[in-house]
Amino acid sequence: MVGTPLSLKITKRTNQLRSMEKWEGKVSSTLTKANANQIWPLFIDFFNFHKWFPNLSTCYGVHGTNGEVGGTRYCAGFSLPNKDGGADQVSWSKERLVAVDHENMAMSYEMVDCNVGYKSYLSTIRVVGGDGEGEGCVIEWSFSVNPIDGLTYEDLFQRYQTRLDQTTKKMEDSLVQNNG
Repeated sequence: MVGTPLSLKITKRTNQLRSMEKWEGKVSSTLTKANANQIWPLFIDFFNFHKWFPNLSTCYGVHGTNGEVGGTRYCAGFSLPNKDGGADQVSWSKERLVAVDHENMAMSYEMVDCNVGYKSYLSTIRVVGGDGEGEGCVIEWSFSVNPIDGLTYEDLFQRYQTRLDQTTKKMEDSLVQNNG
């Protein structure tokens, strides 16, 4: 009787397990010149995130009410290299707000559709108050997504940290400039 080699069975099983794994992580950024009550409204303005997020050229509502559960936005931005050598294509996604907790300054959204390889994507943003003196806050951005072809977990994690740092700096700088 000829059977499947054990190494092939193990490889096949390992690949099946990998396809079921989720990449999960959380990054954070600390602001010292803006407090949670100033930053939270900028995040909950769900349909206008292009004002803050680097390389995002457009973001607008396509369904529902801005900042409310069910609100869905379309985002488009940076170019993705074309693997076939043709013209680059612009990345895009449709994202739906699935939870909002104003009291705890937290919101969760899912990616409904996209052209950047994200599948089964859920993200939560939390704005945590500072030391009680009214100044400063921490923004936490957690994510859960199926592994993405052509990307390592470490690369994805670093992208999140970089994008959050850039976003929160832009928010903080704008608030300081407008209040200064």
